[in-house]
Amino acid sequence: MPSHYVDLHCHLDLYPDFISAVQDAEQAGVYTLAVTTTPKAWPHNREVTHGTRYVRAALGLHPQLIHKRGDEISLWDQYLPEARYIGEVGIDASPRYYHSLEKQKEVFEHVLRMCAQHGKKVLSVHSVRSAKTVLDLVERCLPSSKGAVVLHWFSGSLSEARRAAEMGCYFSINSQMLSNERGRRLVATLRVDRILTETDGPFTQIEERVACPSDVGHTVQAIAELYKSPAEEIKDRIAANLKSLLAVEP
Repeated sequence: MPSHYVDLHCHLDLYPDFISAVQDAEQAGVYTLAVTTTPKAWPHNREVTHGTRYVRAALGLHPQLIHKRGDEISLWDQYLPEARYIGEVGIDASPRYYHSLEKQKEVFEHVLRMCAQHGKKVLSVHSVRSAKTVLDLVERCLPSSKGAVVLHWFSGSLSEARRAAEMGCYFSINSQMLSNERGRRLVATLRVDRILTETDGPFTQIEERVACPSDVGHTVQAIAELYKSPAEEIKDRIAANLKSLLAVEP
C-alpha cells in the first residue's frame, strides 16, 4: 500500500480560505498538522478539522506573539485537555523579538510542564536563535516518555541537531530549508529516522506561489537528492517516522 505525504507544520487558518485549505489537504491525502498561533484560534480550528481523516489541529501560542498575547496562556491551559497536538510554541530570540525573551522562556517552560503533566502530547516547536535554550527546557521539563517534540524549521548548529536527535526530537523540514548550502548541510547530517516534512504555509513558496500541503512532494524529492536515495523510499521513511512519532497512544 502506498504511503501518504506528511505536512507536520502548516498554518491552514492563515490561508485566504481556511475551509478550502483543509479540504484540499484532505482530498490530497496529506497528513497535515494545522498549527495555530493563539489559543483563541483553537475552537474554530478544532471545529473545521473535526471528522477529517488527514488533518489535525494543534493548540498554539506563538513565541513571536508573547509580548502582546502572553496572558492568553490561561486560555491555552483551559483548552489543553482537548488537544493531542501542540503548536506553534517555542522561543524566538531574533532581534525583533528579543525584548520578550524572558517572558517567552517563562511561557514555553509552562507549556512543557503542562504537557508533561497531561502526557502524550506532540509538540511542533519554534527555536529561532534559541536552540540551546529550547533543548535545555525540553530536557528539564518534558521527559520523552511524557511527550514528543518536533523541531519545526530547525536552524541551530550541527552539534545542537545531534543533541536534539539524542534527546529523541524529530525535525520537520521544508523546501526553503533546502534552498541554501547551510540548510542542506544541516539536513544532510540528520538521522533519517528523525526527519519529517512540512510546508509552514503560507510562509513559504513553491514555484513562485504560496506552498500548500500537497507541495511536500517537492521537499521529499529534494531530501532524496540530498540523501542519494529514491524519492519513494524517503516518502515511505517519513511516513514510518510519523507512525513512530505517534506510536505512544494518548
